[in-house]
Amino acid sequence: MPRPSPVLKELGSRPLYLDEAWHSPRGRAIREVVYGATDGIVTSLGFVIGVYGALHESRIILITGIAGASAGALSMGFSAYISSKSQSEFFLAEIERERKEIQEMPEKEKEEVAKIYRAKGFQGQELEMVVRRISADPTVWLRCMMEEELGLIVESFDTPWIVGGITAASYLAAAFLPIIPFALPPVTAAFPLSVGISVLALFALGAGKTRLTRTPPLRSGLELIGIGLISALVGYCIGRLSGTL
Repeated sequence: MPRPSPVLKELGSRPLYLDEAWHSPRGRAIREVVYGATDGIVTSLGFVIGVYGALHESRIILITGIAGASAGALSMGFSAYISSKSQSEFFLAEIERERKEIQEMPEKEKEEVAKIYRAKGFQGQELEMVVRRISADPTVWLRCMMEEELGLIVESFDTPWIVGGITAASYLAAAFLPIIPFALPPVTAAFPLSVGISVLALFALGAGKTRLTRTPPLRSGLELIGIGLISALVGYCIGRLSGTL
């Protein structure tokens, strides 16, 4: 397991004034779950139906579907890991540069703090007191510049391997939903069952995420169904065309 960054340990795990579940890593995991699961269902459904359009052979559909789902999950997981790691490395580099500026150009950085809080309405002795209090503690000062100047908060730093793992697991679990019916004969019944399960899963996923996004459940569910069916239709048409050729 990767060691936590010393910078993040110094700055603290998260803002003390945030206590809602959505502001915690557990609440924000909905991003990876929705992203991975939606992509898993849509990609797998389009792939399976595309193969079905070319070959009405359940064994081939099942094998290629499992292989495609496994490869897709690994690809999604590694991509999410790399992108999250790259973002964290960039943020940490920016924070280290800010720390260096505080050490080498303290007066300039104090003036930047003053500009920030002057824009918030602080004036005169009140402004001087705020600047003095912030600059008295190097950790508070660095965190202030990180949040106010760079627009970063500690919560911006996700753990890359957790992000990759959640994305890959969500993708893999959802990708198997359109495949499972083809393990049960006959293949003619598997096709509508695969589509039906996928539609229900997409709607449940779209409607379920609205508990956190606070958007209309029906609209969100139908939106994901529309995306899934368009993908499936394109895959089926390509499969039929490939089979004909």
